[in-house]
Amino acid sequence: MKEHGIATKCVHAGYTAKNGEPIALPIVQSTTYKYDSSDAMGKLFDLEADGYFYTRLANPTNDAVAAKIAALEGGVAGVLTSSGQAANLFAVLNLCAAGDHVVSSTAIYGGTFNLFNVTLRRMGIAFTFVSPDCSDEELEAAFRENTKAVFGETLSNPSLNVFDIERFAAAAHRHGVPLIVDNTFPTPVNCRPFEFGADIVTHSTTKYMDGHATQVGGVIVDSGNFDWTQNDKFPGLTTPDDSYHGITYTERFGKAAFITKCVAQLMRDLGSIPSPHNAFLLNLGLETLPLRMKKHCENAMAVARFLEKNPNVSWVSYPGLEGDAEYAKAMKYMPNGTSGVISFGVRGGRAAATTFMDALRLCNIVTHVADCRTCVLHPASTTHRQLSDRQLEEAGVKPDLIRLSVGLEDVEDIIGDLAQALEAAAK
Repeated sequence: MKEHGIATKCVHAGYTAKNGEPIALPIVQSTTYKYDSSDAMGKLFDLEADGYFYTRLANPTNDAVAAKIAALEGGVAGVLTSSGQAANLFAVLNLCAAGDHVVSSTAIYGGTFNLFNVTLRRMGIAFTFVSPDCSDEELEAAFRENTKAVFGETLSNPSLNVFDIERFAAAAHRHGVPLIVDNTFPTPVNCRPFEFGADIVTHSTTKYMDGHATQVGGVIVDSGNFDWTQNDKFPGLTTPDDSYHGITYTERFGKAAFITKCVAQLMRDLGSIPSPHNAFLLNLGLETLPLRMKKHCENAMAVARFLEKNPNVSWVSYPGLEGDAEYAKAMKYMPNGTSGVISFGVRGGRAAATTFMDALRLCNIVTHVADCRTCVLHPASTTHRQLSDRQLEEAGVKPDLIRLSVGLEDVEDIIGDLAQALEAAAK
């Protein structure tokens, strides 16, 4: 039978109702699960049988949604986490310990950069940050003997750099390590990282996958393609785990080794699980994801073309525009669209940008992004308000920068609101 298309998977993957069962994914709102014997439960603790015993480790609702996202990405297994931050944390910690090293793109979400550059450094994991447009020589020089992974974002937040997945995957594999990519903005509808050599994908499911600002969550998906036994870099996967009955994950679980270890060790000890109700809400968003992403991209393209021609706009960054510096890579990796997120500058700098924001009537001033509603943020007057213009430039955030997440409203209404606000800023 031919493999189902992505829209069909969004509706049906992960859960199939049997005769007389609910057609909608049920919420299993229970912390614990009853068994008739200690032996039956013991086999679950030994990972010798499938089933559930405590929701911190696994839950039927959560597992169904994780399986759906794994199917969308073309991976072998996935696990939901309580946030996108937790997903990136677990993806790294599942491979790295104190004394290890990771190569990361500089063009990543600020929260992820801080996680890597501050918190994980305090835990003894070192990071070397390289520009996504660095030379081959600079990329090679970033690797060390103790490098365990490479990390990047398929479409960076908020700079909108398109990550050259094939190039960084090839470099990672030359050094015997996996490539981890955060695919939050394009989603698997618009970008398929595993098809270009990525090994592990993460998402903040809070964004487009949910699409309605109703839950915070994350997910990790493993392609199943990376050979953890090719070298001695990953003893946590290839040698016995004394904290779990001496199991060797690659021997017992094969292609599911990475995700199984992530659950058995990290979820067991750190407990960053989503609630089953959050997973249920996420699943509702996933069912309409292809329809919404198509409309987000259509609206964003129309808005980007409007902004390009507006005299009160100093610059526009949107990879779908033919003249954008990221256009060629966008057409390679995301030919059907990138996302609904645009960055642009208001002519007149920080003061004019603040006036623009205050004049908006339809668009929502929020820190959120990738929502069905149009969301706008001026970092210089909100998240980065403590910085001077010089410090903003050093941080890669221009004083006039507006991050615009184009929603699903009628595009004429979105453009009309932006037009009147830009006119107000020019006065």
